[in-house]
Amino acid sequence: MKIVGRKEELQLMQSYLTDENAHFLAMVGRRRVGKTFLIREVYNENKVFEMTGLKDADLKTQLVNFSLQMNLNFPKNAPYAVAESWLLAFNQLSVALEKSSTEKKRVVFFDELPWIAGRRSGFMEALAHWWNSWASQQNIIVVVCGSATSWMLERVVNAKGGLHNRITQTINLMPFTLAETKEFLEEKNIEMTHYQIVQLYLTMGGIPHYLNNISKGKSATQIIQETCFSKDGTLKNEFNNLYAALFENASNHISIIRALASKASGMDRSEILNHSKLSDGGSFTNVLNELEASGFIYTFSPLENKKKDTLFRLTDEYSLFYLKFIEGKSTTDSDHWMRTSQSQEYRIWCGYAFENLCIKHVNNIKKALGISGVSTSVNSFLHRQDETFGQGFQIDMLIDRKDDVMNICEMKFYADKFTINSNYAANLRTKKAGLRAVTSTNKMVLLTFITSYGLFENAQKSELVDNDFTVDVLFG
Repeated sequence: MKIVGRKEELQLMQSYLTDENAHFLAMVGRRRVGKTFLIREVYNENKVFEMTGLKDADLKTQLVNFSLQMNLNFPKNAPYAVAESWLLAFNQLSVALEKSSTEKKRVVFFDELPWIAGRRSGFMEALAHWWNSWASQQNIIVVVCGSATSWMLERVVNAKGGLHNRITQTINLMPFTLAETKEFLEEKNIEMTHYQIVQLYLTMGGIPHYLNNISKGKSATQIIQETCFSKDGTLKNEFNNLYAALFENASNHISIIRALASKASGMDRSEILNHSKLSDGGSFTNVLNELEASGFIYTFSPLENKKKDTLFRLTDEYSLFYLKFIEGKSTTDSDHWMRTSQSQEYRIWCGYAFENLCIKHVNNIKKALGISGVSTSVNSFLHRQDETFGQGFQIDMLIDRKDDVMNICEMKFYADKFTINSNYAANLRTKKAGLRAVTSTNKMVLLTFITSYGLFENAQKSELVDNDFTVDVLFG
């Protein structure tokens, strides 16, 4: 399968092949997001050595693994004996690379680096010494990769030892967008409507490995039943592996994820602390930062820049879906999801999940508004009832523009056109009037809707709505 999407990453990685300088790349990203595939595909013709770490293996076993890869990658100079230390192992690699020297840029790739560099193994010290004393002076690209995000950030990207400031580029590989998901499915000859792709995305996100297990000729409902609820479904127990693979001591990360899953509209810091029962402090902040860097949560700064009102939302689709519909649900019924997907509970949940999807694709919404070149900030707005404005209200996504406009974004995911009734219209009027009153803004306030199939034409729509977009704009 060809590389789908990843345009910025491709351009960056390929640019390092065209000069004679040494480069050290670190790629991070969640489990199953396609890190190894991308590296192998981009550097396929230049890769001269690759080693993948062995999970939970001791130092001796990792060194044996290294020698096996040396013999495999440099067969003309084989056999290579098992080195007694990583310093000696890297010396073997240097000698082999010098003997096989070519004008073409060479790539050395260490995959699952956290598995290789066990405690007291000496690997990171040896890697730093090898880079500083030899590799940095060669026409070479060294790529290291790992799913354990917290480990990679601490020990490689922000290293304080021999690798301090040695990384040329850190690439944080994120899940596919909706457009990339559609392209990926089309490469597999799977054709689905935008509505059905959104249904899938709200369940599993844009994770290539998850999408790769989708069968052709089936509806989103059938695919979700197979992957999430069948006995051997690939996503039935994925949650148990996901966070443990990414973070050391993942229990705190999971506690925060569970807390945020309980309130789809988001929580401030104090609410997360209260629900998760964790202690406030630097370690708590680090966990929040790691979850945000990995794309699991999204931080919404309030329009009024009150730090205490900063909202954190769980935006990882699979985690949201798992905690709501899979965990603790033991069923073997082949029509379980068909029935559940028709329930009011699912429809309500979809509304919140769809808001997250729009937040992630806000640049597409800006493009549809024709303001891609306008400087903006994307905020939340939570007003608690006070003397300034008598009613409390919340705006989940507010696009504050430098051209003197604010867009209040309303996001609805329904199987048909959405109707603004009189009660909802009153709520919208409250948001517009409240925003003007509380902020004392002179900016124009517009109401922008993003829905599955558009809005039903009625008096309320004509009066209130300035922009009426369908999900199609999220694929643009």
